[in-house]
Amino acid sequence: MVGYRVHYYLFTDRLDEVPTVTLGEERQLTVIKTDTSNRWQEISLRRMEMIEKLIEKELTDKADYIFSLDVDSKFYAHWGAESLGDLVGALHAWFFGTSREQFTYERRPESQAFIPFEEGDYYYGGAVIGGRLDKVHKLVKTCRIQLDVDRANHIEAAWQEESHLNKYFLYNKPSKVLSPEYLWDDKKVKPSYMKVVRCSQVLKNYTEVRSNP
Repeated sequence: MVGYRVHYYLFTDRLDEVPTVTLGEERQLTVIKTDTSNRWQEISLRRMEMIEKLIEKELTDKADYIFSLDVDSKFYAHWGAESLGDLVGALHAWFFGTSREQFTYERRPESQAFIPFEEGDYYYGGAVIGGRLDKVHKLVKTCRIQLDVDRANHIEAAWQEESHLNKYFLYNKPSKVLSPEYLWDDKKVKPSYMKVVRCSQVLKNYTEVRSNP
């Protein structure tokens, strides 16, 4: 977003591990303390709630757009205004070009994230959500409410908030869909037709970063 005013909000339970970074012009960083959890799934499940509260408490009338990215995202190339839209989703690298029968949607009717086998068009990655504040707020609030219903019914969707995101996008189509250039996975070999990786989820040892399966 070169040339634009950008405010980064970093959510972490390890405040003392956030390095001191010299930011460029029109750049700010705010670090927000989150609760620690023994389950990585619980942290994932609370993403929608955290974005909802951030918009309501901090961003109203202060920003035009918001993007939520996983903390392990690494930028390799230009990411600019071409990515902006009312509601923005990104195609999941591992399901790009596959049929919907292979998508790992939530298939249990008991869950609010349920998608039947005969429905669905794309599989969106939960690591990138963006758009105008009001559109993103509606998305995250809807998903948070559905997550609360599932929790009350003792159900956890297959891929936590990502499952609920895919359910939302199925019936509320994003105005812009980003290619896997914006949500690549460094474990995956880049196909020849893909000329650039703009942002990727870096390689990591899940045994080390996740305390439970």
